[in-house]
Amino acid sequence: MTDSPTPRLVLWDIDRTLLSVGPVSRELYERAFAAVTGRRLTAVADMAGRTELAITTETLRLNGVAVTPHLLTRFYAALGRAAEELRPRMAEVGRALPGARAAVDALDRLGVAQTVVTGNIRELAVAKLAAFDLDARLDLDTGGYGDHSGDRAELVRWAVARTGDRHGTVVAPSTVVVVGDTPHDVRGAHDAGARAVGVATGRSDRAALLAAGADGVLDDLGDTAAFTALLSAVAAAPSHG
Repeated sequence: MTDSPTPRLVLWDIDRTLLSVGPVSRELYERAFAAVTGRRLTAVADMAGRTELAITTETLRLNGVAVTPHLLTRFYAALGRAAEELRPRMAEVGRALPGARAAVDALDRLGVAQTVVTGNIRELAVAKLAAFDLDARLDLDTGGYGDHSGDRAELVRWAVARTGDRHGTVVAPSTVVVVGDTPHDVRGAHDAGARAVGVATGRSDRAALLAAGADGVLDDLGDTAAFTALLSAVAAAPSHG
């Protein structure tokens, strides 16, 4: 990893930060729910900024299904199968967000380690990223995924520790920047001692991301130079607390 003033590690949120799969998000749950329960899905929990553990648990309860560890395991497996089946549809109706691929490529050229901190389970994350050719520069083996914990700060800590193990070093949280589109991403980063850059490409606008404490905010990733400059400025700023 690099000793440059850029972050040592960038942790990407996926949905509405790097890409959007539109209606496929609900379709994945419809398929998994039918496969596991034999019933039609009638309600889905709010997904914005939340982990798969939280979304799945609430969705099952909203549909009158008792939640058990065994059922969650089966549901995650069904989600994984649905993700692979629906990957062509993701590419058809979804899109990589403006500047996403250029931003990932730019950090790779700078030698910055990159992975994901996402509410998705790994199988969903891999399918979504691969649908838009966004997976090649990201070390998905070290990511924090949404079936690991309902707490995004725990996912950040998990990804930081695994990245350190991968590179045979200790990664200080203050050298890590989380990039995401919701206040949940910002709070998860700060609760784990990392920095947070918000992108207003989801349902949260600039004001909401700044109010949540984001260290910097962009309208989108369309200006690669502005993005990398903001990351450097955030990484060089004094640590919180």
